[in-house]
Amino acid sequence: MVLLNPMKKYIEELSVSEVRMTLADFIKSYNKGLPSGFPRSSAALLKKYKELHPLFFKHGDLWSLDEHRKKIIDWLPQQLEAIRRSSEK
Repeated sequence: MVLLNPMKKYIEELSVSEVRMTLADFIKSYNKGLPSGFPRSSAALLKKYKELHPLFFKHGDLWSLDEHRKKIIDWLPQQLEAIRRSSEK
C-alpha cells in the first residue's frame, strides 16, 4: 500500500511558486494556473506593471508566482478596462 504525503505535494507546489523566473516563463506559469474567466496576461501588460511598481522587483528582471501573482490578479482587470475605455474614444 502506498501512502501519499499531502505535505510533500504542498512543499513541491510552494517551491514552484517561489522560483524566480524570466518574464516569458512567468507568463506561461501565470496564465496556466488561472481559472477560466480570469483575464490572461501578456508581456506588454506585465512590462507596464513592472514600470508602475518597480519596488515589487527586488530581484531585477526576475518574477515569481509567490511575489507577483496576487498583485497582478488584482491589477490586471483595471488595466484591461482602462485599455478598453481608451480604445472606445
